[in-house]
Amino acid sequence: MPAIMKPLTPALQYPPELLLKAQGIRVAFFDVDGVLTDGGLYFSEHGETLKRFNTLDGHGLKLLMQVGITPVVITGRDSLPLRKRLSALGVTHATFGTEDKLPAAQAYLDTLGCSWSQAAAIGDDWPDLPVMQHAAFACAPANAHGQALAVADHVTTQRGGEGAARAFCDLLLVAGGHYVKLLSRVGNTETHPG
Repeated sequence: MPAIMKPLTPALQYPPELLLKAQGIRVAFFDVDGVLTDGGLYFSEHGETLKRFNTLDGHGLKLLMQVGITPVVITGRDSLPLRKRLSALGVTHATFGTEDKLPAAQAYLDTLGCSWSQAAAIGDDWPDLPVMQHAAFACAPANAHGQALAVADHVTTQRGGEGAARAFCDLLLVAGGHYVKLLSRVGNTETHPG
């Protein structure tokens, strides 16, 4: 006999004007350091760069892909841990080692057949500002630099590397009308004892 399950109801609430601004998004640009990570740089005794990623953020990127929103990572650094993490998540659009992020973002929009009116971006510092300024919807983690906070349409309550990217993803999912449908899939799974 299946266990009795409480129905899942959406727990996230956003102001209507924010949801309107975030509608119609087909491409979401992500910075890495300070967004997908806490911004700290960790080095092993052999000089290898270590990165800490949050599983909530990773699941958010997967959810975007499920509904046809393409995550694109554009970062000023490059590292094997980052490449492995993105590969494990199935993120295929990424540019590494560039501080001039706007041309890379434009190239992805051209390749994907999208415009800036269909783009959202999350960033935390000056190199992210041009992409955030051009995107229809811009977001920043709670601990972003003041200039990124000033450009953002929305600032998450979460810090970079601590669920900020997931909060950005969730907002896009709600705005696009996808969140309830995805949540209902979770609520419709049957659990079997033992």
